[in-house]
Amino acid sequence: MVAAWSKTQQQPTKIIFMTTKPRLSFWDIWNMNVGFLGIQFSFGLQQTAINPIFSFLGALPEDLPLLNLAGPVTGLIIQPIIGAMSDKTWSPRWGRRKPYFLIGALIGSLCLFAFPYSPSLWFAVGLLWILDVGNNMAMEPYRAFVGDKVPEKQLNFGYQMQSLFVGAGIVLANASIFLFQDWFGGGAIEGDVTTIPKWLYYSFFLGAFLSVATILWSVLKTPEIPPSDEELAAMAQAKALPLATRIKAPFSEIADAVKDMPKFMWKLAGVYLFQWYALFIYWQYIAPLIQETMGYDGSQALSQAAKMSTTYNISTIIVALMLVPISMKFGGKKTYAFSLLGTGLALLAIPFITDPVTILFPMILFGIGWAAMMGIPYSMVSKIVPQERRGVYMGILNMMIVIPMGIETITFGPIMKHLLGGSAVNAILFGGVFFVIASVLALRLNTKSSTSVA
Repeated sequence: MVAAWSKTQQQPTKIIFMTTKPRLSFWDIWNMNVGFLGIQFSFGLQQTAINPIFSFLGALPEDLPLLNLAGPVTGLIIQPIIGAMSDKTWSPRWGRRKPYFLIGALIGSLCLFAFPYSPSLWFAVGLLWILDVGNNMAMEPYRAFVGDKVPEKQLNFGYQMQSLFVGAGIVLANASIFLFQDWFGGGAIEGDVTTIPKWLYYSFFLGAFLSVATILWSVLKTPEIPPSDEELAAMAQAKALPLATRIKAPFSEIADAVKDMPKFMWKLAGVYLFQWYALFIYWQYIAPLIQETMGYDGSQALSQAAKMSTTYNISTIIVALMLVPISMKFGGKKTYAFSLLGTGLALLAIPFITDPVTILFPMILFGIGWAAMMGIPYSMVSKIVPQERRGVYMGILNMMIVIPMGIETITFGPIMKHLLGGSAVNAILFGGVFFVIASVLALRLNTKSSTSVA
C-alpha cells in the first residue's frame, strides 16, 4: 500500500510505503551489525579512558562533568539532523544510511589516532568534540539501518544482536587498556610533554583501525532496501526545493515528529532522564572512586576500571540474545525495569567493596542492565513509529539520551563539590539511586497505547 500527502506547497511530499520484508538469516543480521563493534570500541574508550586522560592532563574531579559536554551537545544536534537527512537520502551505490555512518567512522578514526598525542587538556577536549561528531553521525543512521532491513518479527533479535556488538566493542576497548598496560608498561613516553601513559596510545590506534574496518564490513556485506518509485519521486521533489527550504527541512521534520510523538516515547524520556544521568556519573567517577576506596594511583585506577567495564560488557555479550526470549515471555517493560533495578543495586554495592576481584561481581548485574538498555527500548520504539520516519525518531530517541547527559554535565559539578563533598563514593551512590528511580518509571511503559499522541 502506498499513500502520499503534503502539508504545504513548500514541503516535499511525504510517502508512506508498506512492504513485506524477507526473513533474514542469523548471518544476515550478524553482518549488518558488525560495524557497531568499531563504533562501540570508540565509545568504550570514551567511557573508560577519556576522563582519566583529562585527569592526566590536569583536570580536577569537579571539572569532569563539564569537560564531557561534547557528547550531549553533538548528540543533541547531530543525530536527529542526520536521521532526518538519511530518511531523504538514496544513492544507488552506497544506499540510504551507509554514506552517513561511513563518513562518521572516518572522522572518528582520525580523532582516535590523534587523541593520545594531545599536548594539553583543552586540545584533548577539542578532539573529543570532533570525535563525538563522527560517532554521532555514525550512530543514528546505524540504528535506523537495522530497523529498515529487519522484519518486525525479528526486530527484537536484530537490536539485541546490536546490543551484543555494543558489549563486544566495549570489551575489546577495555581489555586492550589493561592488557597493553601489562605488555608495554605504565610509564609516559620519554620526553613527551604530556603525562598520558605510553600503553594507552595503542588502544586508541586499535580503535582507529576498527572504526573504519568494521563499518566497511557491514557496508560491503549488507545491501540496503531500495526505495519505492514514490519515495524516489519525493526525494527528487525535495532536491528541487529552494536551498533555504532544504536547509530548514530537517529541523521542520524534527519539530513535526516531536509534535506527533507517541505517548510511549514521552514516558520513555522520563526513564531515560534518570538512567542516562546516572550512567554519565558512573563513567566519569568510577576511576576516581577506585583511587578513593583502594588507594590506587591514576594508572592503576584506570586499569581496574577497564577490568570492571570488561566484566560488565562480557555479561552484556552473554545475555544480549538471551533477553529476546525473556522479553517475549515476560514482556519488554518488565524485563527492562528489572534490568535497570539490577544496575542500580550494582552501583549501590560498588563503593563498599575494596577487593579488586570481588568488585567485579556487581558488574554482572550492570552488564545485564546495559544489554537491556542497548536493545529493548530500540525494538519497542521501532515497532510503533512509521517506517518512513524511523530515522528521525531514532534521532529523537538519542536526544532523550543526550539531554540528560547535558543536564548532568552542567549540574553535577556543583552537586559533587557542594553537596557530595567531592567524594566519588557519594557520586556513585547518587547514580545508584537514580537507576532505582528509572526502574520504577520503566514499569509505566505501555506500547499498547503507543499510537496515541501526547
